[in-house]
Amino acid sequence: MKDQVRAIGIDDAPFDFSDEKVLVIGTVVRAPNYMEGVLSTEICIDGSEGTEKLTNMINSSKFRDQAKVIFLDGAALGGFNLIDIEILNRKTGIPCISVSRKKPDFSEIKRALKKHFDSWEEKYVQIKKGEIHEVETEDNPIYIQKEGVDLKTVKRLLNLFTLRGRLPEPIRMSHIIASGATQGESKGKA
Repeated sequence: MKDQVRAIGIDDAPFDFSDEKVLVIGTVVRAPNYMEGVLSTEICIDGSEGTEKLTNMINSSKFRDQAKVIFLDGAALGGFNLIDIEILNRKTGIPCISVSRKKPDFSEIKRALKKHFDSWEEKYVQIKKGEIHEVETEDNPIYIQKEGVDLKTVKRLLNLFTLRGRLPEPIRMSHIIASGATQGESKGKA
């Protein structure tokens, strides 16, 4: 894999649970941090169409054939609108890596799902799908799930795209853009 590889980093905008939908931004970045484009879509808060919406956003983009990896900020966007990286990988043909700063606490996730969803079991099974890998960084470890790519390549991609902190630049850029677009300026930790 070349050092000039392109990635799409995906993150959602800040939202309130009283909102119906949330803006989702995809930033196309050539390693290590050259932004080449921005994609966007909306998904329902706590919905179930996120994977389909991301698939359509990516597959209809002029950047689709150039992207060699998709980075997602966690396994869910818009609350508990879960992204199935296995399906996203299969339908786009692009390897997918979900990145989290914190190790998932499945007992806490289960408690939250039970509190907010009558049919919580399906979401719980989906969120536990796939092995979680701890990857060391200069700061603290990150936790990833991957599809369509081996762990050695994941580590290389993370090294290529992570300049400071623990998040790859494509995710960090999407976070900043989404926050600025919805709140007037970027806020929060990216």
